[in-house]
Amino acid sequence: MPSTSQTVDLNDVQATVLRPRPSPYCGQYIVLKINDAAQGRAMVGRLIPHVASASRWWEPSYMGWLGIVFTYSGLAALGLPQDSLDSFPDEFKQGMAARANVLHDTGPNAPEHWLTPFGSKDVHVALAIYAKDAPSLEECLSLARTVHEGLPGIEVLYRLNFSELPGGRNPFGYRDGLHNPPIEGTAESASQGPTSAAPQAAAVKEVEPPLKAGEILLGYEDELGKVAQTPVPEALRLNGSFAAIRMYQANVASFRRFLRDNSNSPEEEELLAAKMVGRWRSGAPLVLAPETDNPQLGQDNVANDRFSYSDDERGLLCPAGAHIRRINPRDALKNDIVNVKLHKFIRRGTNFGHPLPEGVFEDDGAERGGVFLLIGTDLGRQFEFVQSQWIANGDFVHLGNEQDPMVGNNGPDAQFTIPKKPLRRRINGVPQFVTLRGGEYCFMPGIKALRWIASLGA
Repeated sequence: MPSTSQTVDLNDVQATVLRPRPSPYCGQYIVLKINDAAQGRAMVGRLIPHVASASRWWEPSYMGWLGIVFTYSGLAALGLPQDSLDSFPDEFKQGMAARANVLHDTGPNAPEHWLTPFGSKDVHVALAIYAKDAPSLEECLSLARTVHEGLPGIEVLYRLNFSELPGGRNPFGYRDGLHNPPIEGTAESASQGPTSAAPQAAAVKEVEPPLKAGEILLGYEDELGKVAQTPVPEALRLNGSFAAIRMYQANVASFRRFLRDNSNSPEEEELLAAKMVGRWRSGAPLVLAPETDNPQLGQDNVANDRFSYSDDERGLLCPAGAHIRRINPRDALKNDIVNVKLHKFIRRGTNFGHPLPEGVFEDDGAERGGVFLLIGTDLGRQFEFVQSQWIANGDFVHLGNEQDPMVGNNGPDAQFTIPKKPLRRRINGVPQFVTLRGGEYCFMPGIKALRWIASLGA
């Protein structure tokens, strides 16, 4: 039987699951196809020494950080036993493209519009290579090329460079990657990274009790008091996670025009931008800075997360339909039957492309956006629930069909509601600000599980 201990073996967990990305960062995603199972397993074996673990991840074995995930087709291509393949959840076996209707990935977001090869059975393996600067990245990529030397059965299908944007902002100008739930049994350093002080980490936990480790890592007790028994065997399952990968094109010019057309001043534009996200672009949350921005608060990764919605039930400070309140309602749903902790997951993101120059209101045709990894142990009740019920539907906050104003699949009739006294403000014609360019459901094994995969057929 798997262990129910909540002390996580950090040496066996891939760093991406529990660790924030390095800052500054640059890197590359590489998508691979395996045409020969034995050669695929040989490649996995060569990669294992370079996969960064959650234990002392800031001291990698070379000048970067490597993570690896597999699709269901990829695990089959590696020659996993059929009983192992059959034991995976249906969502993972079907893949993200096949779940498009569940996820509301329709219209411009539909799989038929995705970049090749996403959504196809050819996507088998994805590597994420992080480095602190361009020379270090080139060293990492040179090493990655040697990993599949002499293995003609490994085919590179796609590459995407990514990097930190100026000021740690995303393409829309918001400070990026601010909040993830603390995880029980990972220790303060596991949740906060190498530079965080213990008192700060403890302060975060006072506000938000940690999630059970089994919500993020297989082999531990989850919020329902259960320990996952699949996939099999335990050697494959333990310390693994599932990841929903989403690649978005950011329609920045459209966002700027929307703010301008629905505001009377630059100050009103910034307030509208904050109302849509729930934070000012500095990172300061509206609940703590409702009228004007507080950049100092935005820079404090502890203080800017110490808030709840208990005194803002009507959404007068932060609208109920704002982006961060949808994806993490915190205590806003305390009077509902939903258990918010059952729908939490880890969010990791990177940015690609160059920022649209300031003052530009027309699209320049450049590729820019973000790639997000949404990590947990239950694709259905975590990512799919949040995507279909909280992002793509407003019923849970009495907003009907109103979708997330930032990442919703918005059409010409889309609306965004801002509660106010005496009358609310309802903005019509909210455009679609991000377009899905590709996505996959992946399995991120623990490091011992990678060794088990590499040893198959030996």
